[in-house]
Amino acid sequence: MAREALTLVTGPVPADDAPTSAPPVDPHEVLARAAGAGDRRAVDSLVTALAPQVFRVVRAIVGARDPDLHDLVQESLLAVVRAVPAFRFECTVSQFASRIAARTAIGARKRARSVRRWLGIHTLSEEPLRGAPDTPHDLVVSARRELLLRALLAELPDAQSEALTLHLVVGLSIEETAATVGAPPNTVRSRLRLAREALRSKIETDPILHDLAS
Repeated sequence: MAREALTLVTGPVPADDAPTSAPPVDPHEVLARAAGAGDRRAVDSLVTALAPQVFRVVRAIVGARDPDLHDLVQESLLAVVRAVPAFRFECTVSQFASRIAARTAIGARKRARSVRRWLGIHTLSEEPLRGAPDTPHDLVVSARRELLLRALLAELPDAQSEALTLHLVVGLSIEETAATVGAPPNTVRSRLRLAREALRSKIETDPILHDLAS
């Protein structure tokens, strides 16, 4: 639910210091290398393989009913294809595509939406980020909290918004987020801390935001 998501935003950054095992073999690496070398069939196969994950990331950021959802998915996949020749395989291909999709969607939201417009919507227009509410009232409140969360994310600096989106909305661990954005885990933790502090400050100092988040 959106309330749980906002609680995660305003809560402390969890520790993620458990030892990690060797990364599994990337199932998309062979396709990505062939696509980067100009193999058109590999490009088509790679796009097909990555499309569900890219769709999931973009939908999590802009919402299931955003009129530009499918266009943003296509834009993200095209950006992945263009970036593959320079990809150095320092993370998995799926993580690489997720980062591009997140940046594409975040950038589109920053261009197309304002916080006031998002907070002015009073009808249900998004899928829940978490589980479905139990009552019609909870459904409406949850929808408004989701809009609030996405609006606040759009106000953050890109690096913080990207880290928080991948960690909170997409559900990547800190280690996975670090690999996806190409930054050390401690840097990701710092970005998450700064993002949560900024959002908490906005929520606590604005009565409207505080009412929606509480």
